[in-house]
Amino acid sequence: MIVWLNGTFGVGKTTTSRLLTELLPDARIFDSETVGYMLRPVLASVPVADFQDHPPWRALVVETAAQILGYVGGTLVVPQSVLVRAYWIELRDGLAKSGIPLRHFVLHAAPLTLAARIDSDPEGIGIRRWRHDHVAPYADALPWLREEGEIVETVDVAPDEVARRIAAAVSA
Repeated sequence: MIVWLNGTFGVGKTTTSRLLTELLPDARIFDSETVGYMLRPVLASVPVADFQDHPPWRALVVETAAQILGYVGGTLVVPQSVLVRAYWIELRDGLAKSGIPLRHFVLHAAPLTLAARIDSDPEGIGIRRWRHDHVAPYADALPWLREEGEIVETVDVAPDEVARRIAAAVSA
């Protein structure tokens, strides 16, 4: 099974994924960004705004997940923002074709809460600016994300409670 944690940058996907792996049996984090990092030097001559724009990224995420699950089983928790619906559909359908059950959760926070979280991030001004720049694309994607995923509100909810709610939904 794959538990995909979607949402805008800075909403708490990484923190939630760490906590979630402690609650789900045989769960591990699969950071699909590493596939993008692998492709970056190989596809440097093909300019894109984001590594997700490379079709091989989407195909390799599906194939890598299938290979990992075939090797060790269990559950993969994927903390990855996917804000382009066509890309999500390609990933979703590829996982289904590979016979991999998928639960798609969208971590959500109100704009003011999200801005405060981003502004308090110790990572530095560059990453904070980058995260702020991606709030509008997330807002644009939210209508289809509501259709494709299960919204998990994170305002006034501690990360461990968010993880517990997702674990309960997955286990039900």
